[in-house]
Amino acid sequence: MPLPIASSDEHEPARGGFAQTFGIHPAVASLFFIVDWMICGADWLSGMALLPVSLVAGGVLGYIAFLAQQKWYGDDRESAKIKALILAFLTAIPLPLPAILSVPAGFVGLFRRKSV
Repeated sequence: MPLPIASSDEHEPARGGFAQTFGIHPAVASLFFIVDWMICGADWLSGMALLPVSLVAGGVLGYIAFLAQQKWYGDDRESAKIKALILAFLTAIPLPLPAILSVPAGFVGLFRRKSV
C-alpha cells in the first residue's frame, strides 16, 4: 500500500502553468524596461551620483509590480511578492539587467490562459 503524500498549499507551485509561474504582466514588463534604461543612463552619466535614486526607484517599482501582478495578472500574494522583489532588485543595479528578464517574462505573460 503506497504511503500518502503530504500536501501543503504553502509550497504548492503556482497554478496556471509556465506562464503563470514565470510571466509578468506586459505593462509591468514595459514599465520596468523603460524606467531601468532611464535610471541606468542617469547613473552612468552622473558618475553613479544618482545611485540612491536608483535604489528608491527600484523599491517604488517593486511595490507597483506587486500590486499590478496581484490585480492584473492574478498572482497570489507570495508569487507577486517574489516577482516584484526580483524586478526591484534588478532595477536597483546600475546595469540594464531587467531587459534581459522583463521583456521575455512580459512576452510569456501575453500567452497566459485566463482562469475563470
